Amino acid sequence: MAGHDEPVTSPDQRKPTNRKLTYTVGIAAIVTMVAYLYGNHEGRVESLWLGGFAIVIALALITDWVLVRNGLRD
Repeated sequence: MAGHDEPVTSPDQRKPTNRKLTYTVGIAAIVTMVAYLYGNHEGRVESLWLGGFAIVIALALITDWVLVRNGLRD
């Protein structure tokens, strides 16, 4: 069987995420969504979706930053 040759690893042995890259991409996504608010669309549904997604991404980034800063997340 093919699965017997794979090494057993625990979650703490895996390579950590690059937080700087994650924050940069998240901020770039927020800036892009806010820039899309200024366009030639007439309805407000698009604006609500874009604003909502931008707020959700911002909250996720802020929450992660606070948890890392307080030592509650690696």
